[in-house]
Amino acid sequence: MSEKSSNQMWGGRFAAGPDAIMEAINASIGFDKRMATQDIAGSRAHAAMLAAQGIITPSDADAIREGLLTVLSEIEAGTFQFSTALEDIHMNVEARLSEVIGEPAGRLHTARSRNDQVATDFKLWVRDQLDAVEGGLLALMRALLGQAEAGADWVMPGFTHLQTAQPVTWGHHMMAYVEMFARDLSRVRDARKRMNECPLGAAALAGTGFPIDRHMTAEALGFDRPSANSLDAVSDRDFALEFLGLASISAIHLSRMAEELVIWSSAQFRFVTLSDRFSTGSSIMPQKKNPDAAELIRAKIGRIMGANVALMTVMKGLPLAYSKDMQEDKEQVFDAADNWMLALAAMEGMVRDMTANRPVLEAAAASGFSTATDLADWLVRELNLPFRTAHHVTGSLVALAEKKGCDLPDLSLDDMTAVHDGITEAVYDVLGVHNSVASRQSYGGTSPVRVREQIARWKDILG
Repeated sequence: MSEKSSNQMWGGRFAAGPDAIMEAINASIGFDKRMATQDIAGSRAHAAMLAAQGIITPSDADAIREGLLTVLSEIEAGTFQFSTALEDIHMNVEARLSEVIGEPAGRLHTARSRNDQVATDFKLWVRDQLDAVEGGLLALMRALLGQAEAGADWVMPGFTHLQTAQPVTWGHHMMAYVEMFARDLSRVRDARKRMNECPLGAAALAGTGFPIDRHMTAEALGFDRPSANSLDAVSDRDFALEFLGLASISAIHLSRMAEELVIWSSAQFRFVTLSDRFSTGSSIMPQKKNPDAAELIRAKIGRIMGANVALMTVMKGLPLAYSKDMQEDKEQVFDAADNWMLALAAMEGMVRDMTANRPVLEAAAASGFSTATDLADWLVRELNLPFRTAHHVTGSLVALAEKKGCDLPDLSLDDMTAVHDGITEAVYDVLGVHNSVASRQSYGGTSPVRVREQIARWKDILG
């Protein structure tokens, strides 16, 4: 096949032939330039350690560290010229450093490899992202606490199977999400602790013969300790997988809440009104106010979980130590991190801005025979019926109310005694939704007393 025919097969972008394809598939600078800050921090720590150990001179180390700050300032100012030919952020920075300070730049890579360098940079980036996620989760939890405190005693329907089950309080429902996102927060903090071991100094895979001090670089970069096995240090991407795993769980939580906001803001429910800041109109239907932010949050789980599956698939068959496959780790994590942070911020904004429609919530709480369980419990407590018998009696009363087209509190006492002659006027005390929620005082229950206790506990925890 002629060179011309070959070039046509590669297509317009790769008119230069196979060399252009190899450069494109091999280069990662298009996405790993996001790690520039972490790369330069790692290199500055490495240079300081080399000087402290007498491996390079103090003057060379000073030149390297100052030159790296110059490179960083260029990157932050947007004047740095990234080169695909230099493959990645590490070589781009080192090449520019050489232009800035000359010969001392060539000493920076002593006693390290791109393998431990990239592992360190990536771990630093993920660690920074976990800190940002922690801030986002805390902000969302505080917004939920604000809603819970405002409506600690507002009644609303609680659902199972999206069918009215029992009355609960608005505050209790909001606090359910506080607990949910608190588990996400716990996983974030736990993952950060587990990943906080420094790969720098593991070199290519076997360590180095230079007398380096890995504890010094680990401490300088805020790690708890250096990683204990050089093979594992350069081949480990558990920290990235764990990040994507906990991002997936958190995105599920965000998606579940987003689904409720979509339902609650509909004309059929009218439980909440979302602010204009997080809604859009229709191009053709002027009456529409669409919960687009909630719907987009609901969709983010697809991208985040997809990234999780993609990286697990990349890592599942790799022998120790480093393989080029692992270059495929960063785009997945970067995309998931961006979408997780965006979803957290949007949900926090929606929760802070939304207005609960208290009268509608209360009316809905009383519908659908929501106090049937309270009636059954009353029959057990007051008439000493076995619960299964009480359940049967209550079911018969519900069927009677359905036949009459009314709710349980609307049945007359004669209606009730016709089903069981032991029922007295006192039964109506438990059939109101406010009485129902007030009675649920077990720990973790929906009673306003318990809800306010949980609000106070979480406000104390979060500060």
